[in-house]
Amino acid sequence: MPNIALKKDGKLSFKLTHHMEQGTFRRIDLYFSLPKEMGINKNTLSESDYFNAGIDGRRAYHTHGLHLPLLHRRFATRMKRSTAEYKSNLNMFAYQYISALETDANEVIAIGENEGLEAFYESATELAEHCLDILKKHRGHHPKSTKLNSIYENVDNYLSWFTEQTIMRMLVKKPRQSAFSENRLSLLAICETESEYRKKKGYNSDSTLKDPNRIANKMRLLRRLIEYSVIFKSKTIVLGNITRKVVTGVATALLMSVVLVLIIKTQGAFSQLTTLMVFILSIIYGVREVFKDDFKNILWRWIRKGKPKWARTLYDSTNQHEMAKQKVWLDYTSNASLPQQTKALLAERNTQNKQSAQLLHYRIESRISKNGFQAGYDTLEENILFSLRPLTRYAEGGTGKVFERLNTTNNKDKIQSTTIERRYQINIIVAVDQGQYLEQFERYRITLNRSGIVEIVKAGEAKIKDPADRKRQSKLSSLLHINRRT
Repeated sequence: MPNIALKKDGKLSFKLTHHMEQGTFRRIDLYFSLPKEMGINKNTLSESDYFNAGIDGRRAYHTHGLHLPLLHRRFATRMKRSTAEYKSNLNMFAYQYISALETDANEVIAIGENEGLEAFYESATELAEHCLDILKKHRGHHPKSTKLNSIYENVDNYLSWFTEQTIMRMLVKKPRQSAFSENRLSLLAICETESEYRKKKGYNSDSTLKDPNRIANKMRLLRRLIEYSVIFKSKTIVLGNITRKVVTGVATALLMSVVLVLIIKTQGAFSQLTTLMVFILSIIYGVREVFKDDFKNILWRWIRKGKPKWARTLYDSTNQHEMAKQKVWLDYTSNASLPQQTKALLAERNTQNKQSAQLLHYRIESRISKNGFQAGYDTLEENILFSLRPLTRYAEGGTGKVFERLNTTNNKDKIQSTTIERRYQINIIVAVDQGQYLEQFERYRITLNRSGIVEIVKAGEAKIKDPADRKRQSKLSSLLHINRRT
């Protein structure tokens, strides 16, 4: 069974990650259950607007840690390879390192108050040690060729800076306490060591180091260079443009036919051009303008119902080979159109959460090419990013205060007031390969307020048709944990 991961990615967005092998086909459906009290529907937020403003994605080569060229025992033969292949392999390693570090760092930051700062510092220290191990192995394979040296230095420079920034980002998110000062100082010492390493190598000039804007923009450029040969280019086209023109013509022709019939009947009733006839003709033309767009939209939705709205082609950034073709749907739907498994998962909600909802259906079908993959890679990783920012425009802020009496010895007569925030629950059903033999359904509950996502919890899972296949599922380990065992 495919392993799908849905996680928080930023303050107001979440990310769906999955992997597809060469020559395979996959269909993924997401059913958004949006509370009707938010007021979101096709009239307030159209499908096209949300697709363009709220949905993005990244597709790239993927390989498990065992086959990473920089950590593979046979990497000693790298000098026999071409410069292009070396650059591709090095960027692939760097991209996976960055992705894994971002994921693990977000998980460390998400450690709550219940687990305490001790759990946070333990996890942060363990993550930092993983980073140092990987960077040590990476730096042990410094190329001797001058052609490859510049490629290596760009990657090494960015990985060192990104590691330092990630550690400091984790520390900034948590309060300082004297009990954990040693842990904090040890992590800051790693940052200092990486900073001194870059100065020793002369990766960045003094003027660049003194200006945060210059160093940040330089590192952004280095990251783009890393991602260039890894992340696929995509070309997205809107489907149905020709059909829309035909529908516009047909709708106009039908309405004009009705208008002409009415005009002929009006001329039959009035043999001469009178004020009353002019008035009736103006009413006829006014009615035509009022209903023209509505009739056209109804006809358009009826013809395009159930058909994809967008098509996307993915290309390798280096050799321009076609890697995959995708079709995308996004429509508001009704409860009657939901598959039985989705209805069953939504029915598992608590009674107080079974409120009336607007359903939004997103579907993406991917057909991966059998050829064109670069040597050593046979898997594609797709990250689909869903921003909830367009939805929060319809969310209310605080809605009052809650009062409670302080029951303490010195403050028996004191009343404490707490400003409350309005929260919404969005349920998302993720269906993988729906309609096939090994289909998979999972429910996630997103708690959201106007300022951001409070939490994302996996709240249910439907039984698949092959129970034995469930035992073969295993959670994909991140790159950092794989490399700890290598």
